[in-house]
Amino acid sequence: MAHLRSRRRHALLAVPVGLALTASLGFLPGAAAAAPQGTFAVQAPVTTDGPQLSYVVNTDTARGTVAKVKKAVTQAGGSIVAAYDRIGVIVAHSKNPEFAKTLRAVPGVTSAGATRTAPLAPAATTDVGKPEKVKLPKDAARSAARSATAGAEPLEGLQWDLAAIKADKAAKINPGSRNVTVGVIDTGVDDTHPDLKPNFSRSQSASCVTGKADTSPGAWRPFDPAEDYHGTHVAGSIAAARNGVGVAGVAPGVKVSGIKVSQDKTSLFYAESVVCAFVFAADHGIAVTNNSYYVDPWLYNCDDDPDQKAIRESVGRAAKYAQDKGTINVASAGNSAHDLAAKEITDASSPNDTTPLPRKIDPSKCLDVPAQLPGVVTVAATGVKSLKSYYSNYGQGQIDVAAPGGDRYQVPGLPAKDGRILSTMPGGDWAYLQGTSMAAPHVAGVAALLKSTHPKSSPQELQWLLKAQADNPGCPTAYDPDGDGRIDATCVGNQHVNSFYGYGIVDALDAVQD
Repeated sequence: MAHLRSRRRHALLAVPVGLALTASLGFLPGAAAAAPQGTFAVQAPVTTDGPQLSYVVNTDTARGTVAKVKKAVTQAGGSIVAAYDRIGVIVAHSKNPEFAKTLRAVPGVTSAGATRTAPLAPAATTDVGKPEKVKLPKDAARSAARSATAGAEPLEGLQWDLAAIKADKAAKINPGSRNVTVGVIDTGVDDTHPDLKPNFSRSQSASCVTGKADTSPGAWRPFDPAEDYHGTHVAGSIAAARNGVGVAGVAPGVKVSGIKVSQDKTSLFYAESVVCAFVFAADHGIAVTNNSYYVDPWLYNCDDDPDQKAIRESVGRAAKYAQDKGTINVASAGNSAHDLAAKEITDASSPNDTTPLPRKIDPSKCLDVPAQLPGVVTVAATGVKSLKSYYSNYGQGQIDVAAPGGDRYQVPGLPAKDGRILSTMPGGDWAYLQGTSMAAPHVAGVAALLKSTHPKSSPQELQWLLKAQADNPGCPTAYDPDGDGRIDATCVGNQHVNSFYGYGIVDALDAVQD
C-alpha cells in the first residue's frame, strides 16, 4: 500500500470511410481507394506476439466515428472490454506491440496508449505508513454509554480532526441528507462494518477493476481486507454513522458507496478502471466522488508521451462527464512534498508497475491525475496545529483547499495523543493513518454537507462555497515541521490564498448554516 498517495498508498474509441490498412494496420495510400467504403482492408496478419496490455483509445464523438474506430480496434488485433460512446473512450486489450501506434493513425482518434507497462495479470493510493489499529477501552460498554450521553461516539475523543473543521458542531445542526451520496473510488469498501452499514448504498456501488462495471453483490468489497483497507478508512472519515459505535464521519447523515478500482495483489489504479468509476458515479446519481489516489503507473502524466497523454485524456473526459452530470470530484494532492508550481520536479517512482526510472518533469506539461484535472477539487493535508503536513504536496495555484490529513510531528493533547487520522477498517476495526488520502475525504464530507444544504447547487457552485467558507491560517514565517533546523518548503501567497492551503482549511459548520 506504499503507493496510494504515498499519496502513497495509493488508485478508456472511431474511423472514417474507405480505409485500407497494411500488415500493421497503418494507412496504405496507394490502395485506399480499392477498399469498399466503410471497410478496412488488411494486407497481412497482425502481429500478436507481444505482452497483452490494456489500452485506452480516445476519439471524437461524431455520429459514426466511434463505431468505425471500434472496427479498427478489432482489425488491429484488439478486443474491446468497454466502450463509453458518450465520451468517446474505448478500453481494449491487445498483444499487438504496434496497437497504440496503429490506432493513433486512424482518423477521428485523438490519442491512444497503453495504460500500464506490466502485462495484464490473470484475473496505489495516498496514505503514508502502515495502519495502527486501535484497541477499544477495557470497559467499552461503559465508555460507549458515557459517550452516547455526551452526544459523542465512543472513539470520537480521539478524532481531533472533527473539531478542527467544526464537524462535531455541524452534526448537531445538520448531519447531511440521505439524498446525497458520496462515492469512494478506491480499493473497495467493507459495507459490513458497523460504522458504515447504516449509511452504505449498495445500489450505487460496483467494481470497475476490469474497466467495466460489475454490480454483483459484494463486488465493491476489498479483495484482501488485510491489504486493501484504504477505501474503508476513507469511507469512515466521510460518513461513519453516529450510532453509538466507534467513530463519526464528517457527514454522518449522508450515504456512502464503494466503487472499487484497485487491482488484486498490486492495489494499482489503472486508467480504464478510473474512467469506468467516474462514468458509473455520474450515471448513478452520486453527488460527490472522493479520489485518494493517482492513476498508475505514472505519478505524473506528460503530454509529450503518447501513452501518458491518452491516460490523461481518457480520465479527463470521464471526470468532466461526471461534473457535467452534477458530480463534484474531490482528490488528494499527493504525499511527495512536491511544489506542483515549480519549474521542475524529479519523479523517481514511475512507472510503478515495472521498473521505475527517475525523470525530470515540467509540472506545466505533466499532471497528477486526477488531482490536477480541470474542475477537480485538489486537497492538501494539515495536522492538528493547522500547519501543512510535512508530506503534503503544495503549490501556488495548484491547491484549492486543505483539510486534516494527519502529521506525526504535530501531536495533539489528551485524549487524542496521536496526530494521525482515526477511521474505520475492514472487519469492524478502526485504525490510524495519515496522508492526503485522509485529507480529501474530509473535504468530500464537507462538500456533501454543502450539497445537503444547497441541493440545487452545481459542482462549480459547491467548489466556490468550499473556498469561500474556508479558514486560511496564512503562510507560516518558517516551515520546519520536523524541527531539524532546516526550512523544508516555502509558502507563497497571502492570508486569503496561498501555496500551502489554497483558499484555506474547509469549515463544516459554515457548510450547514444556510
